Amino acid sequence: MKTRNLLIALFLIFLEANVFAQEKTKLEPTDLFSMEYISDPQISPDGSQIIFVRNFKDIMTDRDYSNLWISNVDGTRIRQLTQGNQRDYAPRWSNDGKKLAFLSNQDDQKVKLYLMYLDSRETVALTNSSTPPGAVAWSPDDSQLAFTQFVSESKKSMLNIPAKPEGAEWNAPPIFIDKMNYRGDGAGYLKPGNSQIFTLGIDGGTPRQRTFTSNNHGTPIWATDGKSLFFSANLHENHEFEPANSEIYHLNLTSGEIKALTTRFGPDSEPALSPDGKKIAFTGNDDTFQGYQVTNLYVMNVDGTGIKNLSADLDRDAGNLQWEGNSQGIYFQYDEFGDTKIGHVALTGKIRTVVEGLGGLDLGRPYNAGTFTVSTNNRFAFTQGGPEHPADLAIWNGGEIKRLTTVNDDLFSFRKIGKTEEIWWESSFDKKRVQGWIVTPPDFDPTKKYPMILEIHGGPFAMYGASFAYEIQAYAAAGYVVLYTNPRGSTGYGQEFGNSIHHDYPNHDYEDLMSGVDAVIAKGYIDTENLFVTGGSGGGVLTAWIVGKTTRFKAAVVAKPVINWTSFVLHADSPAFFAKYWFGKMPWEDQENYWRRSPLSLVGNVKTPTMLLTGESDFRTPISESEQYYTALKLQGVESAMVRIPNASHGLVDRPSMLVSKSAAILSWFNHYRDQQ
Repeated sequence: MKTRNLLIALFLIFLEANVFAQEKTKLEPTDLFSMEYISDPQISPDGSQIIFVRNFKDIMTDRDYSNLWISNVDGTRIRQLTQGNQRDYAPRWSNDGKKLAFLSNQDDQKVKLYLMYLDSRETVALTNSSTPPGAVAWSPDDSQLAFTQFVSESKKSMLNIPAKPEGAEWNAPPIFIDKMNYRGDGAGYLKPGNSQIFTLGIDGGTPRQRTFTSNNHGTPIWATDGKSLFFSANLHENHEFEPANSEIYHLNLTSGEIKALTTRFGPDSEPALSPDGKKIAFTGNDDTFQGYQVTNLYVMNVDGTGIKNLSADLDRDAGNLQWEGNSQGIYFQYDEFGDTKIGHVALTGKIRTVVEGLGGLDLGRPYNAGTFTVSTNNRFAFTQGGPEHPADLAIWNGGEIKRLTTVNDDLFSFRKIGKTEEIWWESSFDKKRVQGWIVTPPDFDPTKKYPMILEIHGGPFAMYGASFAYEIQAYAAAGYVVLYTNPRGSTGYGQEFGNSIHHDYPNHDYEDLMSGVDAVIAKGYIDTENLFVTGGSGGGVLTAWIVGKTTRFKAAVVAKPVINWTSFVLHADSPAFFAKYWFGKMPWEDQENYWRRSPLSLVGNVKTPTMLLTGESDFRTPISESEQYYTALKLQGVESAMVRIPNASHGLVDRPSMLVSKSAAILSWFNHYRDQQ
């Protein structure tokens, strides 16, 4: 009897295992709504606990939500601090580790600043303003909070419009605009006003406005005596025409005096005060009006003297500066070869890498984005990503890395995803080495032939990495091999590589990308009659450029592109920057160069069936760019279509369904032409 029962038990285990194995299927488009990720991990000052943001989606309301969670550093006692379909974010520990400040719309959909006492979980709202608070910082004694908040200005129109008769139904009055930067992508048409700095006691009351300038202010940080603040801003009179010339400022809270601590021409930002209160670390560069310039890490005395570049030998962008507890060095993060890393620089300038593998914060496309915080005893909480999963919470403690969460294991227990393989090749133009990644479909068989999608990143100064990406995995699940890559102009490879497209983009990225396609084809499993290409923003530029140069692709999807550089510079949301840094001259001063680099100049060569896809509220690469190209293609008799996503800004992912719709639309276009003769 015992033997029979044992055999039955073993059979049931075998049967159950096989049922689960058979049920593991490819990703479905709506699986996006089941995906979660961790962001903004904040380790406690003593390094014993981590508070983090857990992000999720709701398929019925089509919204992104987030709650706050807490964990011990060893991964035990993971508990939820807030709950509900709401947005809880930006948690910040008090210096004594007993309180938490955070932002939330939990009460009435209005974002407020909240205070939580961690021993009792008692939570109180400190603000109730019509505009949401921004970046928050604790005073040294934990009695006050400093934060930014938008303050509107009353602006009178110079238009003398006659008043309508009483009871008359007239159209809304004209809108008078006299600023160069009058709209922003994702923000719409800008209201008069600026982000100012406020302080508020933790007992509540009325926040006190501390700045009254006609410019926006960055995250405030407190001086150790609690009597002054440091912040970054561009307070120059010509800030609209020189948008990158910010400084580090000191604000005396008693007198209200604002003093610039930096004066060189270029962007100075991200001030971080040393624990002993004697030095400020910050990021920036000496502006030379190049399209891409490496962001260096500097340190200076609190009075602005003794400025020293500590990362001159790194040749990588430094950011997210956090001081070592003994004030002898600074931790920072930087991107390199598709990976995001934590580095350390001593005040002597010696640099070392501490942690690798940060990432997972971009759920849609494989931009390698990650973040970290450090405790006073040098423990690191960070977002850990990779090709197999979006961001989870991880800890680095004395050289040991431990992943503390697996928030998508429930989904991936019955869904299988494509595998990611790194690849390098030489560009046919000048032998530059270019890095990319191949994602193969689930159940991939290298003896078979597969259609291939070349997916191109935007920016163009940006970096893809070995990251999980819903869009890429959706293409793989549909049976495509996907190549995504970092052609010249990408960050993470040094200033020379990133700036090799200076005043020449998108010219020689073409050879980088075609050489990558050839390198994948050489592996033997690509159906060369079924090649497809797509990309967004800068990737949309390159997709339109590619179909103007070759007919080797079966179909193309050009997403949120720039088609005509003249109309873009005069129509986008940062005209002074794009004209000054990406071209060096205004369109009327150098029309030949603007036209030479415009994909519209090649439209007469296009034979490839091409679909345009852009958000109707995109103010970065306005939909008029897509409309121009669509009309030009139609006039050329090219098979073409235009997809307009309502209410979408440049990111196209303002709501989860937008991301689902975007990838589904691209696949619909490619599937229509796949295998057609």
